[in-house]
Amino acid sequence: MSTEKAKASTTLPGKVEKVINSHPNSGEPEKAQIAVEGADHLYREIRVPNRLVDGNGHKVKLKEGAEVEVKIEADQVVTHKDADESSGSSKRSSL
Repeated sequence: MSTEKAKASTTLPGKVEKVINSHPNSGEPEKAQIAVEGADHLYREIRVPNRLVDGNGHKVKLKEGAEVEVKIEADQVVTHKDADESSGSSKRSSL
């Protein structure tokens, strides 16, 4: 049994919009631009180095159009309870 506490997490679906090749002399890695579903419009694209490792330990890259999952994790010490969940109430809007 692990003594490490589980991290709080959420996973959002995303899609690789484009692969951005770096300038040959820049030293920058190739990037994958990912559109994250559920994010605010102005913040939905993220760019990350296009370097992954598959289950066999081989280096691989994402292809344009690939469906991906974006996982956000945080240690329990930097999170707090959601006020809506702790009160047990659910908010409903009325027209």
